[in-house]
Amino acid sequence: MALYFLLVLCIFGSARAQSKPPNTIGLGSSLHPTGQATAWYSASGHFAFGFYPQGSGYKVGIWLVWGSINTVVWTVFRDDPEISVDSTLEFIDGILVLKESNSAHKTVADSSESALYANLLDNGNFVLYNQDHKIIYESFHFPTDTILDGQKLPSGGKLVSSFSSTNHSSGRFRLMMQVDGNLVAYPRNLNQPVDAYWASQIYCTGCRNHLLLNGTGILLLINDTDSSVIRQLYTPLMQKERAIYRATLDYDGNFRLYSHEFNSNGNSEMVVEWEAIDDLCLVKGFCGLNSYCLRSDHNAPSCMCLPGSYLRENDPSFGDCQRNFTRGRCINGKEDTSIYKIATTANLTWEDPPYFVTSFLGKEDCGKSCLEDCDCDASLFDEIGQCMKHKLPLRYVKGAHEGFHTAFFKVSNLAVENPTTDSVKPPWVVILVLSISFIMYSGTALAFSGFYVFQFRIIKYRKLLQTGTTGLTKDFILRTCSYRELKRATDGFKEELGKGAFGVVYKGSFDKGRNLVAVKRLEKVVDEGEREFRAEMRVIGRTRHRNLVRLLGYCAEGSKRVLVYEYMSNGCIANLLFRAATRPDWNLRVNIALDVARGMLYLHEECEAPIIHCDIKPQNILLDEFLTAKISDFGLAKLLMPDQTKTFTGVRGTRGYLAPEWQTNSPISVKVDVYSYGIVLLEIICCRRNIEVTVTKIEEIQLSKWAYSCLVENEIDKLVGSEEVDKKTLEGMISVAIWCIQDEPALRPPMKKVLQMLQGIMDIPIPPCPSPSS
Repeated sequence: MALYFLLVLCIFGSARAQSKPPNTIGLGSSLHPTGQATAWYSASGHFAFGFYPQGSGYKVGIWLVWGSINTVVWTVFRDDPEISVDSTLEFIDGILVLKESNSAHKTVADSSESALYANLLDNGNFVLYNQDHKIIYESFHFPTDTILDGQKLPSGGKLVSSFSSTNHSSGRFRLMMQVDGNLVAYPRNLNQPVDAYWASQIYCTGCRNHLLLNGTGILLLINDTDSSVIRQLYTPLMQKERAIYRATLDYDGNFRLYSHEFNSNGNSEMVVEWEAIDDLCLVKGFCGLNSYCLRSDHNAPSCMCLPGSYLRENDPSFGDCQRNFTRGRCINGKEDTSIYKIATTANLTWEDPPYFVTSFLGKEDCGKSCLEDCDCDASLFDEIGQCMKHKLPLRYVKGAHEGFHTAFFKVSNLAVENPTTDSVKPPWVVILVLSISFIMYSGTALAFSGFYVFQFRIIKYRKLLQTGTTGLTKDFILRTCSYRELKRATDGFKEELGKGAFGVVYKGSFDKGRNLVAVKRLEKVVDEGEREFRAEMRVIGRTRHRNLVRLLGYCAEGSKRVLVYEYMSNGCIANLLFRAATRPDWNLRVNIALDVARGMLYLHEECEAPIIHCDIKPQNILLDEFLTAKISDFGLAKLLMPDQTKTFTGVRGTRGYLAPEWQTNSPISVKVDVYSYGIVLLEIICCRRNIEVTVTKIEEIQLSKWAYSCLVENEIDKLVGSEEVDKKTLEGMISVAIWCIQDEPALRPPMKKVLQMLQGIMDIPIPPCPSPSS
């Protein structure tokens, strides 16, 4: 009997042992960046998992081994700093962890169950098994930029390109398997239809698809419900028996299918089987802001700067281009045309929304009008005779058919750049004048240069010793500040300028009081890492508009989050409208309304990524020394803690300015800002708050209802009392405000139309009752 029992145990144990796949990785196994054990290999040896070199350190991932080249197909912690040489990858306690010196351990792979062993399969999938030999984790569920044989990209999933061919951090593009069934490629962090540059063209209602690559190299879209094939994106013309296929969103934004064929001698060959886009210049975001892609028959596409701009040195291949001259100030509302000229090109166009469109200007007048307009940086004359004015930055600039579009760019009068070479060619007259001037003054310059250089260096050195900074100026590029530096600049956060939902604002100064700033200490920000906060600050710091308060710098030390803004000497318009002894001038209020509309139009449609402010109100609209209105706190709503309720109701916003959809958990869009603007516009017109309980008549308590009643009964004079204003302008502004505060978001006009109606460019229809229930 005992012999029989032992025989059964042997057979059972043998069966369990045989159920394990080859090349298993047992508990206690470990890897190191250097030495003999740097990676675990699949049974065929074609895939490896472990440490691979990147930059000055290492990363952990999976790569395809072929010849002398390794192709990385999966990376963990891809956006974290590089791993040091003294790190260890260990399979202990049923999970795979990365141990780094002086930092907490990071979990690379785990499950709700404890793993007994691991394995790297021959299709490149790293898996964990439980004691019943069932897979409880697989790397295929967490793709980065690649899918392999048998791997699928599920509905709602995405691939994010690598930064470069050698840096596998997150790059500039992403491929989305959208919940509407369409596979779409976008620049990273953008997902509006205008941003898409490639799509599978699948349109269906209520369907959910996934992208699958099978072992024969067929790339196809499959319906999640019934597993039916929706579309085959690519099918190889001939089968390759020893090939490994991979589909990768490459760092240049193109989605490609590769085959790696291994022959019996161990040699291999990589072939591009298919690519989504034939012309890389069609990839939106391939070139940076203010640049365009130049096609070549023999060479790879290259990015060229627009006239009047130069390439950033930190990324000469794809970086943003910036203006190579400093803009002057307007004179009586007009540009000083003596210091600018227009550079004309007939082969460029772009998709950015203009801030002004007209059909009343001819081609030459379109360029001349931009030259004289202080806000205009470029204008475009299209084939149907429209002149469209734009501000920098421009994105998605591309070539157009010759003669169909004419582009005009405002550039310095001293130099006009060639749009195809970016070389600066001053006129010979300017060269002659400069040469003569140099000869005449060279003697004087040499005599005094030594003295002034010495004095300048001494003064600058003393200033650095005293303040530790060269100050923050209006030409300042976004920089990081230490908390100690900001505490010194604000005299220990002494003088409080105001307090809001985001925190307290203090007055500060640099360069011994010559440069004033506003320093905001944020409270209840999202508990995010320093890398994420700095990335967000760089996005906000790139916003440039005359009607937005400019972010100059920031501090991110530990839990401290501090922002440095330009100083607005005339405070917020709430003080001007509600606390002043007399009503501010009517024309000033009209200009404030237009300024705020321009700033909101930029946030919604013209900046790099659309920004929903979520808290438009008079307290967040500031006035500079010239009484120009500027919006503050834009882009910061996402930094609030989700449970922030101090001055907020619902999720975001201030009571009295909230759009109705906040209260109904409806999807939120830029239209919530349009609603808030409508309330603010009424307050600007009437110089009173939306809710005022001290009025003598009940019907006047809620300004929005009273304003609509006055508009319907043709009694709009009541809203401004005895003040003398232009009645046509008043009626138009009230009508625009009523359109903005419609309960139904679809009825609210976008800010572009709001601005055009306020400027008199577009007719204003009679608005319906904003709240039909009332």
